[in-house]
Amino acid sequence: MNRINWTEKAMRQMLKLPREAVKAIAGAVVIELADLKAARNVKRLMNHPYAYRLRVGDYRVFFDFAAEVRIVSIEEVKKRDEQTY
Repeated sequence: MNRINWTEKAMRQMLKLPREAVKAIAGAVVIELADLKAARNVKRLMNHPYAYRLRVGDYRVFFDFAAEVRIVSIEEVKKRDEQTY
């Protein structure tokens, strides 16, 4: 099981979202990122500041993963639009 750390920036972004979105994102992070091998909505990113993204409805959770210590670091949470990537 992976340890999940939220950055201050990601937490500030979560506070600005609707309550339903926060519940969905938090639930997806716990379920999907606990074991990346079984994750369904995770994609490795190329030419992006962060290594991975998790898709949760209209929102994207950008994160890095340190495999050797099994730590997922949630970096940003953004609503999907033309400027997200």
